[in-house]
Amino acid sequence: MTNQNNNQNQNNNKGIAKSIKNTAGSAFETMHNALETTENVAMNTVDAAKNATNNLTGNNKNNRNNR
Repeated sequence: MTNQNNNQNQNNNKGIAKSIKNTAGSAFETMHNALETTENVAMNTVDAAKNATNNLTGNNKNNRNNR
């Protein structure tokens, strides 16, 4: 009976370990996706700032050339 209990406990522990591993994997994937989203937002902001700066300086150059 003790051997049977030990086997059952080992099986339970394996199931718990697998569940923890799966949860950790899901959490890692969620964080990875969040970081990618943050990176995309940051790069879009940089691109928008660059475009705004180019438009502003381009407009100033055009104004100087038309004088």
